[in-house]
Amino acid sequence: MDKILRVNMTDLTTRTEPVPAAWAGLGGRALTSTIVAAEVPATCHALGENNKLVFAPGLLTGTPAANSGRLSAGAKSPLTGTIKESNAGGTAAQMLARLGVKALIIEGLPKADKWYSLHVSKDGVTVQEESELIGKGNFAVIEALEARLGKKTGILTIGPAGELKMTAANISVKDPDSKIRSHGRGGLGAVMGSKKIKFITINDEGAPGVKIADPEKFKVAARTFAKALLDHPVSGEGLPTYGTNVLVNILNEAGGLPTKNFTLGQFEGHDKISGETLHDTIVARGGKPKHGCHAGCIIQCSQVYHDKDGKYVTSGFEYETIWGLGADCCIDNLDDIALADNIMDDIGVDSIETAVMFGVAMEAGILSFGDSKEMLRLLRDEIGTGTPLGRILGGGAASVGKAYGVTRVPVVKNQAIPAYDPRSVKGIGITYATSTMGADHTSGYTIATNILNVGGFVDPLKKDGQVELSRNLQIATAAVDSTGMCIFVAFPALDIPECLPALIDMINARFGISLTGDDVTDLGKQVLKTERQFNIEAGFTKEHDRLPEFFKTEPVAPHNAVWDFSDEEIDEFWNF
Repeated sequence: MDKILRVNMTDLTTRTEPVPAAWAGLGGRALTSTIVAAEVPATCHALGENNKLVFAPGLLTGTPAANSGRLSAGAKSPLTGTIKESNAGGTAAQMLARLGVKALIIEGLPKADKWYSLHVSKDGVTVQEESELIGKGNFAVIEALEARLGKKTGILTIGPAGELKMTAANISVKDPDSKIRSHGRGGLGAVMGSKKIKFITINDEGAPGVKIADPEKFKVAARTFAKALLDHPVSGEGLPTYGTNVLVNILNEAGGLPTKNFTLGQFEGHDKISGETLHDTIVARGGKPKHGCHAGCIIQCSQVYHDKDGKYVTSGFEYETIWGLGADCCIDNLDDIALADNIMDDIGVDSIETAVMFGVAMEAGILSFGDSKEMLRLLRDEIGTGTPLGRILGGGAASVGKAYGVTRVPVVKNQAIPAYDPRSVKGIGITYATSTMGADHTSGYTIATNILNVGGFVDPLKKDGQVELSRNLQIATAAVDSTGMCIFVAFPALDIPECLPALIDMINARFGISLTGDDVTDLGKQVLKTERQFNIEAGFTKEHDRLPEFFKTEPVAPHNAVWDFSDEEIDEFWNF
């Protein structure tokens, strides 16, 4: 039977609980947001004793379903003050699912000034004091724990930024190559740091595994689903060949590549940081142009990037990171961007929040646009060691803007706007404004339809249809995030008729139930409404669903586009 593991850091006790009936049909984001909304006072301090950190594998995680190895983490965000769910690949999700752990809930704050670790196994969860690895970077933590506990150990860890409770801090997850994936946005690493937990280890030896109610039906549906992923031109060709960074040239051509802290829509050096250049560089240096973030991934959009000497630098080198440190900071040196990505992985900061922060910091005069060497120094010597300047930088884009009096600060609800200019790609602007978690492209990825012609086409420069597009995608995404599936399954789901029914068939076969497409849509709606209600109770109103004013007053080249939605038009989003 599935179970809930609960850890109380105040008295250092743990207990195993049955799954409440109301939670039985939930997983991933649906479950983390439901638990946070039910158990966390919305007005609490996000780093205080009343916040809770929740981990939950998805409904299909631990099964043979392709691309189902995502883990959701949830809490009240110390960055935005809203509810937060972040999902990541790696090995932890499938291990927890095989152990029958429906959710791991961590509550309270320790009384003593000591650090701890958690260990999850078939026997439950235990709390142990930890001293050896405090202050260490994530790579050193993973190496030491594999030596201590074995190579197969699942690991969730925070770096120095999380220990210092910086609001750009993330939670790092060990991947199948003993490298790092991230619960990136919203500062969840700071929540884990506030609870004085340096790492969580998982041993799934003797795990009961995931029982499938109708194995034959599952097998047929899983085969249809996997075929759809491989047959689609984006998930089957573009992403496996060039990774997510295929988007640099595409967005540059569309005039939607934010450049020089969102003052331009195109970057002169785009070719030097493009997906095509990245692919050729990786191949020439003996890296891996195709790579999965978890077992069972068949899209393989990750990659392994080597330096000029053929030595590992980073993996999971994403478009948003390369855009942020590249175009937005006017840096066209892939090697320096890759090294920055490595440092961010090690110290444990979100590579979107931190990249956008550097654009604001450059505008503030802390460093010059294009100065990659100083950027690397600031990451290592200031953020990585927690100096006063490092703490301001480690607080993210809004933190730097406030400290230095910068007015062009691209954030919504205090969270940095990623990778796509909302003036030139208006659908994503609606997502940024209305997302329950601050600016978040993955909440409702309208780039699919605005730019890539997936699921039809809605002109990115016109207002027509954008609110409906974002609404439909946010509802669908909330449901997908609850299954443990990678968000990129949305590409074939939008275009290939057999894909979504196969996904629903897998859920039905897994649990022996009979959900319909409408049921899945209703789940997505319920997740969004649960999250929004938490935010309302935390003090957020519709007036917070707005983009920064400079998007209205500063046209962006080459289309001279501005953000021209009225407040009333934005507010139509929630009419469902």
